[in-house]
Amino acid sequence: MSEVVVNAEIRQSTKKHAKYARWNGMIPGVYYSRGEENINIQVPAPALSQLVFTSEAHVIDLRLADGSTRKAILKDVQFDPVTDQPVHFDFQGLKEHEKLTIEIPVVLTGGVPKGVRDGGMLQHFIHKLKVSCLPKDIPEKFEINVAELGINDFVHVSSLTVPNVTIVEALGSAIVGVMPPTLVKEEEAPAATEEAAAAEPEVVGKGKKEEEGEEGAAPAKAGAPAKGAAPSKGEAKPEK
Repeated sequence: MSEVVVNAEIRQSTKKHAKYARWNGMIPGVYYSRGEENINIQVPAPALSQLVFTSEAHVIDLRLADGSTRKAILKDVQFDPVTDQPVHFDFQGLKEHEKLTIEIPVVLTGGVPKGVRDGGMLQHFIHKLKVSCLPKDIPEKFEINVAELGINDFVHVSSLTVPNVTIVEALGSAIVGVMPPTLVKEEEAPAATEEAAAAEPEVVGKGKKEEEGEEGAAPAKAGAPAKGAAPSKGEAKPEK
């Protein structure tokens, strides 16, 4: 696995200082390792971006302003819900003879699968796989060639093997596959049927309402003039 050098500054652990760090183009974070005290640090935004927005996992060669160095991995990142930019991170220290659990990206290669050219749809179910291994055995990524995948063909976790690496996922889980086009058509058909059904009662209901108004109206009382009709001759007019 390749290493990435990251220069960091030690910072004070307050919300106020974290806010100042972001205003100055720095991202606040923390370095932690079992048996050591946590170190609050900050790194330039571009330095963190090369670790976050990538399809590979990296070992971090962390170099602090006091001259000390440490090996670490990016364990967690928090993002701003509005800008979707990193606002905080966690670096986990590495011990040479101590296993760790880390997520490794899954990268698809081979271009357009055969099944997609036949009308199917490619579905990428798992984008990262959790693995357990020693720091020296951490893989950069999992590459899966999907060129020969036909319709209803899938690649499962059980088909991946890496020396000295244990994949901490259900072996039967599908990572990627090509779905048949019939499933897409069946999902679209009920929507059209529901629209037609919703439109039909509106027309029937309108006609029924008119019929009820004609046939179901109560008969006028004997001797009572129809609404709006002129009084007959000889009929006394009401006194004012």
